[in-house]
Amino acid sequence: MELIVALGIGVLAGCGVWLVLRPRTFQVVIGLSLFSYAVNLLIFIMGWVRGGRAPIVGTSAPVDVASFTDPLPQALVLTAIVISFATTALLLVVLLAARGLTGTDHVDGREPEE
Repeated sequence: MELIVALGIGVLAGCGVWLVLRPRTFQVVIGLSLFSYAVNLLIFIMGWVRGGRAPIVGTSAPVDVASFTDPLPQALVLTAIVISFATTALLLVVLLAARGLTGTDHVDGREPEE
């Protein structure tokens, strides 16, 4: 299972970096989104405990902290998802404005000459 998750994170990060290096702005926005998904998945998996239980502690039994999942990475990922959604929306608005002003969607603002 760990190998599949590691390969998934690697593929998402690799595709994100490849798309960020593309010349079109929409591809850059999609690449940033894929890269943020890879980072979110990495942070979320860091708090994963095999056979982990929900972080709710009762008062009747002694607490074994090692068997509970950590809620902090889950809260960080939830916050990062909201921030990346807002950033993607802002980037798309800037992309549309730049496309309207320059007439092209290249990162450097001009079409390549052939």
